[in-house]
Amino acid sequence: MVEKILEDTPPKVGDTLVKLRQADGLSLDALSKRAGVSKSMLSQIERNQANPTVAVVWRLANALGVPISLLVDGNQVVPASIETVASHATPSLRSRDGHCELRILGPIELAGQFEWYELSLQPGGCLDSEAHEPASREHLTVLSGILEVQSGTNLTKIKVGETARYAADRPHYIKNVGKSTATALLVVIHNGP
Repeated sequence: MVEKILEDTPPKVGDTLVKLRQADGLSLDALSKRAGVSKSMLSQIERNQANPTVAVVWRLANALGVPISLLVDGNQVVPASIETVASHATPSLRSRDGHCELRILGPIELAGQFEWYELSLQPGGCLDSEAHEPASREHLTVLSGILEVQSGTNLTKIKVGETARYAADRPHYIKNVGKSTATALLVVIHNGP
């Protein structure tokens, strides 16, 4: 027979909460407003005088942008308040002809939900895509050059400073129709509104 040994006391999230709040530069008042938890309750939690419900821990984790397990397991390392990714560490994809490059700016854990890229197209370069899942949308903002966007049978040109928003749940493409390299930011929202 195997016995499971349970701790007699619930986990204390106070110390971890203080570290996370301070790492984000938040006051008790600011975190209270962001999480929808009273300032007095937060103070009690941080001083380990109150054990929050799962719902409260969930609100705090969401407000701080951390997994709930980080608050419950105080042995984990508190992440830095600002994470920097070096330019050379940003992954990129290049088309076979070399005329199109996508620098992957979004974190890998959001892939398939919300993605963003820096797109660079040589003159005549084209990023041709099959249909994504239903209700997916793309948002393309031109930083330099002139781009042509086609989604299904709809076709338009966009220039510097303009943003095209279009359905990506049908075949679509982005093409550089100018005479110099074009750059843009591309955001893909899968199953978006």
